Amino acid sequence: MQVETWIDVGASDELAQQPVQQLVLGRIKIALTYMDGQFSAISGICNHVGGPLGEGKLEGDYVVCPWHYWKFHCRTGEGEPGYEEDRVPAHEVRVENGRVLIRTLPSSDRTRKKHEPHPLARAPHRVAGQIRVLGISTTAMTATYPRYSTSDDLLAHSLKEAAEKLGCETRLLRIQNIKVRECEGYYSKSARACTWPCSITQMDPSDEMDQVYEGVVHWADVIIVATPIRWGSASSLYYKMVERMNCIQNQETIANKHLLRNKVVGFIITGGQDNVQAVAGQMLGFFSEIGCQFPQFPYVAHSRGWSAEDMENNQRYVQDSAWLHEGTAALVRRCTEMAKVMIESTLGKDALIRGGRKGHQLDTSSSQVGRLNPLLSEQTKTE
Repeated sequence: MQVETWIDVGASDELAQQPVQQLVLGRIKIALTYMDGQFSAISGICNHVGGPLGEGKLEGDYVVCPWHYWKFHCRTGEGEPGYEEDRVPAHEVRVENGRVLIRTLPSSDRTRKKHEPHPLARAPHRVAGQIRVLGISTTAMTATYPRYSTSDDLLAHSLKEAAEKLGCETRLLRIQNIKVRECEGYYSKSARACTWPCSITQMDPSDEMDQVYEGVVHWADVIIVATPIRWGSASSLYYKMVERMNCIQNQETIANKHLLRNKVVGFIITGGQDNVQAVAGQMLGFFSEIGCQFPQFPYVAHSRGWSAEDMENNQRYVQDSAWLHEGTAALVRRCTEMAKVMIESTLGKDALIRGGRKGHQLDTSSSQVGRLNPLLSEQTKTE
């Protein structure tokens, strides 16, 4: 049982210089606030995923968590209006002889309002049936005046091959047609601040990245990603998408949770100028990090080369190229055959043990993170 103690945390005139600050009283984290000449204290651990409330800011009477912006009243610990049941413990504060003292025993309990899990948070489970092929287009063009796209042409051909010749179920997802907010770097605040599904998806119902997550994690067996080459790189829409997919890889690292099993990926890369292998290398690296597999010869690519500034001829070449179209058909055939083997010959749930280059955490026992993480869960239990 926690013993009631009043702890001197410092001089009042110094502590009054900051409206909100994080303090550690033994194993207890406290968010100390100062407003209108009055000190107040609540738990420094957010109800959501344990964010450091004392590193946030004050908005009126509420402390705003710096990770995902949950709000708690600086004196009562209650959640913002409509979420009062989401309460963090409050602690009594008194000032004596110019010193601030905080009572370690909380004056209220931690309570959590029931939040239904996000639909994407369900455990991935493959429903029996034919192979499912998801095509993802990352090209961008004027919506009202669409034009011919070499990468889209080859992607459409691969999906047609999958549906008509291989009997697969197919879907096409055009990133330019859905509203996707840019990644806002929650991971840069803390590894645990990057959640599954993505924090943006959880907070913003108008964000449509959930269509990518649903297709990649829960629906597809085969994913064909098509991109043009833009100044030696994949398209900006491709990077916008994969930045938001970082939360999938983070589940491997911080939770040992494998969201992608038996997923096969192939790529279609086209451009008027070269750099095919660099673009393919990034795509192969990223999708391997999130747990995908690749067939032999995992991409089909075409480029006119550095000195060929004749895009109209490039388009005509791809349109008329039986070789490129047959190549993309062969790519999807290789992907689907590999998916069948993986689905029918799965190695079992214990085959994937923290895969990836960040699969095993380094020895961080001497670091601040290594010392504090056990305390977070311990404090939550005591409160």
